[in-house]
Amino acid sequence: MTGSLSSPLANAIGPSLLVASLALPLILLAACFFPSLRRQALALQWLAPVPALVAALMAISGAEFSFDAPALRLSLQLDLPGALLLAVASLLWIVAGAAAFSDENNRPKQRFALCWLLTMTGSIGVFIAADLLTFYLVYALVSIPAYGLIADDDAPASKRAGGVYMAFTILGEALLLMALALLAAGEPHGSLRIEDVVAELPYSPWRDSALALIVASFGMKMALAPLNGWMPLTYTAAPIPAAAVLSGAAVKAGVIGLIRFLPFGYALQGWGEALAMIGFFSAFYGVAIGVTQQNPKTVLAYSSISQMGVLAAALGLALASGDASAPALVAFAAANHVLVKGVLFLAVGFAATTDLRRNRAALLLTAALGLSLAGLPFTGGALAKLALKASFGSGIAAGLSYASAAGTALLMLHFLMRLARTTDPVAQAQTAAAIPRFWPFIAVGALFIPWLLFPAIGDLSSAVDLAKLWEGLWPLLIGAALALGLRRWGGRLPRIPEGDTVVAAEAAFKASFALSRLFEKLDARLRLWPAGGLSLLTIALILAALAAHGG
Repeated sequence: MTGSLSSPLANAIGPSLLVASLALPLILLAACFFPSLRRQALALQWLAPVPALVAALMAISGAEFSFDAPALRLSLQLDLPGALLLAVASLLWIVAGAAAFSDENNRPKQRFALCWLLTMTGSIGVFIAADLLTFYLVYALVSIPAYGLIADDDAPASKRAGGVYMAFTILGEALLLMALALLAAGEPHGSLRIEDVVAELPYSPWRDSALALIVASFGMKMALAPLNGWMPLTYTAAPIPAAAVLSGAAVKAGVIGLIRFLPFGYALQGWGEALAMIGFFSAFYGVAIGVTQQNPKTVLAYSSISQMGVLAAALGLALASGDASAPALVAFAAANHVLVKGVLFLAVGFAATTDLRRNRAALLLTAALGLSLAGLPFTGGALAKLALKASFGSGIAAGLSYASAAGTALLMLHFLMRLARTTDPVAQAQTAAAIPRFWPFIAVGALFIPWLLFPAIGDLSSAVDLAKLWEGLWPLLIGAALALGLRRWGGRLPRIPEGDTVVAAEAAFKASFALSRLFEKLDARLRLWPAGGLSLLTIALILAALAAHGG
């Protein structure tokens, strides 16, 4: 075991906290297989992310530490980007876990509980994995067991969403495995540490192939368009606590994947610009399809597609310019999204148990959460936009980022209107009794916790500058004007089914069956005249022979 020292305390307990971050969820998972311990293990599962949270807070405060076990081929390390994401992901798992398992008389099924703990382990592990093998293992844990959180019941929609999710997951895992193999092959000294293989990537003969696979696999995890169809189906079908952790924490496995495996210290203009274009396309695509949706959970899913696009665009521009400081800034923006999106999904459950149109305080709090994603001043979202400003600069990319913020404001106001008007008995049944009691406090925390984290990457005084406040406010005003237009003329928009690209692919697949049946009928008709067909062939051969002889 080795630990890189920033302080005696970090050297003493930091590596142990990294190990405990993975060990404690697995210990509780093992306890679930013993009937005498299962009840206590499920009651305590919300405590499993606590070691990860403590380790993350230590790393954010300036400590650096790692753990290496060569015999187990295990390497763990926590840097600032990983710590920012790990801190908020751990908080979300604690809150959502306490809500999901708080009702002793209506606890989730054992399969759901086991998948919950496995997915939690992977979600924590991706932020601390320091070598290729460990990363691939925990990445599989955050991806594959999540099927049990999505297809939790026998409803056809849940089964379909789970099947689509697994198809994308298996394809993404295969692409990632090929990418990691190319990364390892390009490291001349045989090291499997992520920092070593990424340092050699710009000089690798397989650079372009590896980068293509990296962008494709992690882009699929982030649901970048057009590889986004699984996300709306998944988040709409999943129970509310599962949707909260999947949308907030689990999807950030794709973000940390890009942060870890793209060589930001080396300018790759072509690849960076390509990733930025994909990101901006996804940012606007998510808004365009999201405003046609009626289910609040589906609207939130398309919002996540849009927000992941913004993060991908920022990372792409940083890769194009060789900006090595961007990963921590993008990680902060992603951390804000973890908190806000997780709490917004819990707000769907809260709204199902109360009348938001009469509960003005809750309505305003939900609006503040949603608009914080668009950069509402004095919220964590304003800090997130400030963190991304360096990547977007002042040119076309900056203009697209402002337009994206206006689109986000439009989409979040649409979500708010749908949430206030929609009565969802399924969401009400999925909402634990603890959510209505504690949701307002959780929501306030999601708005202001980023202010406690921002000093790790920037100066808070810059966030309250009048010019910065106006920069954050005017896109919201445009979004609000667009929302008024949507409210008046939104009924004329087409009703695009959730899972847009998947639905289109399914329709094309079904059409191919109809085409195949047409060919089968044609073949059957032709087989009715085998003698005629043979005669025509014979005549054709005779005519060809006569023509050749005559020539």
